[in-house]
Amino acid sequence: MFTGIVSAVGTIEDAQQRGDLRLRIACPYDPERIVIGASIACSGVCLTVVERGGTAGDAWFAVDVSGETVSRTVPGMWAAGRKLNLETALRLGDELGGHIVTGHVDTVGEVRLARAEGGSTTVAIRVRAEFAPFVAPKGSITVDGVSLTVNDVRDREDGACDFLLNLIPHTAEVTTLGDLAEGDRVNLEIDVLARYLKRMQNLQV
Repeated sequence: MFTGIVSAVGTIEDAQQRGDLRLRIACPYDPERIVIGASIACSGVCLTVVERGGTAGDAWFAVDVSGETVSRTVPGMWAAGRKLNLETALRLGDELGGHIVTGHVDTVGEVRLARAEGGSTTVAIRVRAEFAPFVAPKGSITVDGVSLTVNDVRDREDGACDFLLNLIPHTAEVTTLGDLAEGDRVNLEIDVLARYLKRMQNLQV
């Protein structure tokens, strides 16, 4: 379980196909605090640590990414050199600063707008019709592992929707979202509460 509050940005140093895809990810964590078998969210994807090493501030960990995960996430995101938003799993007693995030990507969205406004950045992301009902103004959504609040939703005739976000300078600086540009694709996880509400609504029909 995660909160969508990114604690570091890592870089894929190596990617090797071994049946599943084995990644080695460089990060500024203390390797002594990275537990084998622990979960780390990598740009919104919950992955299990299978190796770790390095020194404090210059560490690395390895994970295996299944074909199923590759097929459901942004194409090309698991290549060497790519930067990833990292978050270690929530511990009992930790502050819940974002919202409840499972680390399971629901769909991939497309950035339709990324524009500076004042000191912040306005971002519009299009999500296909299947997931549009789960996105609501002032609701929560996870974008590449980052917990964000939806500012507005604009429905489209084809059933899809564009939702608007505001990235404050801090969020842009400490995550990969500051580099978003029109046409980029991002991993999306819908709010778990919205998922259950939609299910309850369907049962009442």
